[in-house]
Amino acid sequence: MKKLFILIVMVFILNNSALAVETQKDVDIFYISGTILDSHKEPVKEAEIRLLVNGQPHKIITDHKEIDKTITSSHATFQIKFQLPKDAIDTAKIQIEIVKSSFNKTIIDFKKDDFAVKGNEFYISKDIIIQRHIGPAFWIATAIFLIVYALISFELLHRTVAAMIGAATMLIITYTLGTLNPEFHIISFERAIQAIDMNVVFLLMGMMIIIGVLKHTGVFQWCAYMSYKIAKGNIMILSVISCFFIAATSAFLDNVTAMLLYTPVLIEIAIALKINPLSLLIPGIMASNVGGTATLIGDPPNIMIGSYAGLTFMQFVYALTPVCIAALLALVLYNKFFYSKEYKKGRVEDVNGFISHLREEYKITDKNLLTYGAFIMAIVMAFFATHGICHMQVSIPALFGAGLLFTYAVVTKKVKMLELIEKDIEWSTLLFFIFLFIIVGAVEEVGLLATVADWIHQLSAGNLTVAICLILWVSAIMSAFVDNIPFTATMLPIVAYLSKIIPGAENNVLWWAVALGACFGGNGTMIGASANVVTMGIAEAAGYRISFFGFFKYAFLYMIISVGISNLWLLLFY
Repeated sequence: MKKLFILIVMVFILNNSALAVETQKDVDIFYISGTILDSHKEPVKEAEIRLLVNGQPHKIITDHKEIDKTITSSHATFQIKFQLPKDAIDTAKIQIEIVKSSFNKTIIDFKKDDFAVKGNEFYISKDIIIQRHIGPAFWIATAIFLIVYALISFELLHRTVAAMIGAATMLIITYTLGTLNPEFHIISFERAIQAIDMNVVFLLMGMMIIIGVLKHTGVFQWCAYMSYKIAKGNIMILSVISCFFIAATSAFLDNVTAMLLYTPVLIEIAIALKINPLSLLIPGIMASNVGGTATLIGDPPNIMIGSYAGLTFMQFVYALTPVCIAALLALVLYNKFFYSKEYKKGRVEDVNGFISHLREEYKITDKNLLTYGAFIMAIVMAFFATHGICHMQVSIPALFGAGLLFTYAVVTKKVKMLELIEKDIEWSTLLFFIFLFIIVGAVEEVGLLATVADWIHQLSAGNLTVAICLILWVSAIMSAFVDNIPFTATMLPIVAYLSKIIPGAENNVLWWAVALGACFGGNGTMIGASANVVTMGIAEAAGYRISFFGFFKYAFLYMIISVGISNLWLLLFY
């Protein structure tokens, strides 16, 4: 009985297979594939594609079932399979309809001659460009973007909270008004998640953990003591040494972290010297932002640029370190001109005695942890220097080093795990980046960034020299008055587009222009960079407040000088 049942099933399968083959002979099978692009030839994700035959909707075959529409993938590609009666292609009108919010509805016609033919199968692969249009989604997203920018720039709301409410508002509008009317669709949840650059988030997290462990060794305070010892009581030399110490530290650590570590020490030394601590802190801020520009990991804008453009650690070093050194030398001369009178007030009756006091106050507290930490940092830096060869994201060695160092510190009970997680990992900063990436992804979706890119391209008339100057100075001036992190995030897709279409820009010069502009421009005002805000906050808490214009009087002119040096450098060597 069992054998009879198996025989019946096999006969049934064979009959159905034969019927399917016979049926396929009576139809033609069509395959249409390609990529949907915008006018900048950038991929358009989540575009809806419908098939029309003789003006009527036609079913698309996928996974042995029929559907009414398909959606472009995360790479903006699509594949359509459908059937028509035998030889119907001779008279049929085949079209695909492409619909996407903030884009014009586009219909593409296909003729028999467009297809490659093999038996009863027809194939075509075609890239399709669709044009943007400005609709409600554009204006709503732009308004939210500008409001968030204003809240952050003028410190009306904490930047993390401002970014969170901005991102959430765009998403809630998409899934309420956007559901009723596609013209209000700003960004989908899936696209918002894709917009978050986790390489940046994990890199920052890894470096925060490493610094959180190393600060328990007292190494950073010891560096300040060594600065004074080398200066031997000369305040001007102390200022120069501290600037170079801070710049070097900021090149390999986050510049915000560097200023968090050095600021309390510089304040204490300045008080002992009977000079205004701001005369050491403000040059230190300038040095921090300049030093952070020299490497991929030194300043958040560089981290974002490197991750987006695929630039390596060593590319940043080769391209930006020389101009950063030139800017630091200019800072030394500028500082001598600006603060020489203040430094002359400084005096210590017993220089050697004060050096002895600092040696006891700021000494290495844990040599074993420092040795292990230095070894881990050497490994991490080696990976940073070679990550382009390994095709490895920089966040990987940062997390690897952080994991090793954190494990050692916790196992040996040199660091309390929960204390480091709660206090040393700046969760508000990491959340700010996440929400910021969503906001920038949203304004990119609706076409705001494409509009700005077109404007810059028209203004530069495709001339590389004009484009370099324009991007550098716009980046610098804007970063002086708004936080350079959101500004850089906004510029990334714009510079990527311009680098493709302007002749001569393939050597990454426009990336270096936006990096120098955003990082050096952050020196222009008190709110231009995170390191500025953090340092002035600590100084104010210690009783040394400076007004916006008091800071501006010193910083803006130096910012102009350093950006001018950068402009000359880029034009001479690129």
